Amino acid sequence: MKLDSYETWTEKVPLTRPYTVAYERVEAVELDFVRLRAGKHEGLGCASPILEVTGESFEACRAALAAGPEAIPASCPAARAAVDMALHDLRARSAGKPLVEHLGRVHRELPTSITIGIKDSLAEVLAEAEEYEGRGFRILKVKIGLDLEQDFERLRKLHERFGTRLRMRIDANQGYRAGDLARLFALVEQLEIEFVEQPLPPAHDGELDSLSARERARLALESVLGPAEARRNASRCGIFNIKLMKCGGVTPALEIARVADEHGQALMWGCSDESRIGIAAALHAAFACRATRYLDLDGHLDLARDPARGGFTIQEGVLRLTDAPGLGVELEPAR
Repeated sequence: MKLDSYETWTEKVPLTRPYTVAYERVEAVELDFVRLRAGKHEGLGCASPILEVTGESFEACRAALAAGPEAIPASCPAARAAVDMALHDLRARSAGKPLVEHLGRVHRELPTSITIGIKDSLAEVLAEAEEYEGRGFRILKVKIGLDLEQDFERLRKLHERFGTRLRMRIDANQGYRAGDLARLFALVEQLEIEFVEQPLPPAHDGELDSLSARERARLALESVLGPAEARRNASRCGIFNIKLMKCGGVTPALEIARVADEHGQALMWGCSDESRIGIAAALHAAFACRATRYLDLDGHLDLARDPARGGFTIQEGVLRLTDAPGLGVELEPAR
């Protein structure tokens, strides 16, 4: 498809609720946006790079996008994701249909988890969980990984307070060591936690081979950045966590999904703090994949101001796409 124009810009957006994960505290996020035009149609994309995981800084992402849509290096997956989703949006809008129908729809709706970051106190954790339950969410993704004993106490207290009313998933963000795994998975079993996400740094994923088959089935890896990593880790875990910002967009995400199909893996679709443009792109891809079982697409809820609107609805924690063509998103009038 021949493009008539290519535009990119950056917006810094504060978060409604700053949070801590195992490796940083986050209070605001810089988002890079892409707009492509061909004839009367346009396509939108958004990048939110993750330096600690892919090595792509905001500066590198911005420079890559400024170089043009055909010059983005593999070392900038968020920049590649922004252009890739914009191209998918443009093609589906030109065809007059939602992207998911263009790709081949499998799912109509799925619930998403909502994330609780690492807090200063147990009271804050419980209060946030109560707030989310009141808003209709039924699945919590709880960030852990700074202090093993404190993590365990908070998970036990959440289970004690909410029981089976709220399902729990936990994300250690690479914060543990191999020696912690036995205790961690014992707690997972005891509290009926759905699964554990990325307990070790990706460089130590080989140490996960000591887990039992039952434990591996409840392990989600987000160090799956492409089909090669997916094949290498297929025997290590039961769940691949796909993030467009890590793998480079809808196109490579669907390649990872095909590997998941081949090996019988489940898929979870995750996100960063990002505009609903990126969330919508992930949701369209997720709903086009048979292996999709879990959603963790709540990053737009953290933004104090989203430069985009539309794309999907969320009710009682359940995500559904709209019938609008392409990604279904539009920029707010200021743009």
